[in-house]
Amino acid sequence: MKKAFISFALMLVALGAQAKDIKTLVVTTNPQMHCASCENKIKGNLRFEKGIKTIETNVKEQRVTITYDADKTSSEALFKAFEKIGYQVAPVEVKNEKQQQVPQKKNK
Repeated sequence: MKKAFISFALMLVALGAQAKDIKTLVVTTNPQMHCASCENKIKGNLRFEKGIKTIETNVKEQRVTITYDADKTSSEALFKAFEKIGYQVAPVEVKNEKQQQVPQKKNK
């Protein structure tokens, strides 16, 4: 009985892990990042958004790469999070198969 319960619990955990819709968003910022303080501001504020898995910044390439759970947030919500901290963002087209292309932000 105990083995059956443990097996069932592990099966539920495995199914839950497979159900997540993980996406990647790559953006450039305006104003541009120019120092470690800019990187820390972005990472420090965006980490509190729901669904964020990783945030990688690259000052040299002027890119911010965010991996997020699409079941908990959206690219539009992430655009608004950037606006809250004083940045406008534009999606970058990614040629890498591993990362997904994000639709352009609609202008109002």
